Amino acid sequence: MGQFRFLTAGESHGKGLTTIVEGMVAGLPLEAAHINKELKRRQQGYGRGPRMAIEEDKAEIISGIRYGLTIGSAIALFVPNRDWQNWQETMSVAPVQKEAEAVTRPRPGHADLAGVIKYGLKDIRPILERASARETAARVAAGAIARRFLEELGIAIHSHTVAIGGVTASLRDDCLPHCKPGEAASIDWQQVEGSPVRCADAEREKEMMAAIDKAKAEGDTLGGVFEVIAVGVPIGLGSHVHWDRRLDGRVAQAIMSINAVKAVEIGAGFGLAELKGSQAHDVIEPGPTVSASRSSERSEEAAKQSPPWRHATNRAGGIEGGISNGEDIIVGAVVKPIATLANPLPSVDLLSGETVKAHYERSDICIVPAAGVIAEAMLAIVLADACLEKFGGDNLKETLANYREYELSIGRD
Repeated sequence: MGQFRFLTAGESHGKGLTTIVEGMVAGLPLEAAHINKELKRRQQGYGRGPRMAIEEDKAEIISGIRYGLTIGSAIALFVPNRDWQNWQETMSVAPVQKEAEAVTRPRPGHADLAGVIKYGLKDIRPILERASARETAARVAAGAIARRFLEELGIAIHSHTVAIGGVTASLRDDCLPHCKPGEAASIDWQQVEGSPVRCADAEREKEMMAAIDKAKAEGDTLGGVFEVIAVGVPIGLGSHVHWDRRLDGRVAQAIMSINAVKAVEIGAGFGLAELKGSQAHDVIEPGPTVSASRSSERSEEAAKQSPPWRHATNRAGGIEGGISNGEDIIVGAVVKPIATLANPLPSVDLLSGETVKAHYERSDICIVPAAGVIAEAMLAIVLADACLEKFGGDNLKETLANYREYELSIGRD
């Protein structure tokens, strides 16, 4: 397996979130600003709750960086919770004279019931604190490091909202039959980044926002679909030889691990079930003829963009047989509506056994836009791991040299 891994710690209303990242090469330019930019993107999105107005997520780099460069050792980050000041007694690490009132009304669709039974607890509070999507801030911090590394290899990652509730962006309505390579280039990423719901379709954006407003007024929540796309991924990441080395399996597990994600597809995904084999697979064609393909004056970047083959379509989503095939990696995911409702669903009190309304704590109405940003981080982590596995190296210069040599070896000179 690869070398890049991370570990997070912290509770939603605890003192803060800690991330430890191991396996990053030395010599990578990295500053807190790179991480904080991604943390800010995660906090945005129409439908977010009042917690985001309290927090101002910024990472403090504790170790692993010197003079703005990684040094090869573990990178430790800390993201403080500003709301901690209001929860110091409830979330006290030390024993207290009087414990906070126990939460005993599990929310349908949340980790509450399964978690409290699994760990033998009488209070749901410890479960909901760690199961909270607040933990994903730590993941985004780790993903920002992976993204910074991937930038050195010419790999970029984007995401956009495909659907919220019953509103679907028209950009995707007729995509399945074609799924052209490089389709991500046609998406206006500036429009996406400026959109309150991170949608490339300005008209459907308004409908999505209206749907969120309606759900909020009804004390309800909404889910949806996002798509995350990695551009510039080299052919050959992952492997077909064992189940746990397959790139599609690693990507799917990473995306599925995001809070509220209930389904993942790569490329045309579920839509492939409707097609015949002659329609489902991506025909391999000769690449464009470049008369100067062997010219020493031709840049390495141009060589990278002009391989001697290409796929007519990209229904595979950039991965075949567990290995990246050189096309954009496209991953879609379904986000279920948030389980915490202002108008709670029926539940059973763990102490009394009586029918009650489920516990309610301030919550978002829709997290689909933010989930896309989190998915960018998780995809970046998987791809950074796969790249380090493939190209190795202890210093960025060594890794890049290995990468360029590999590019030349597959006929892209």
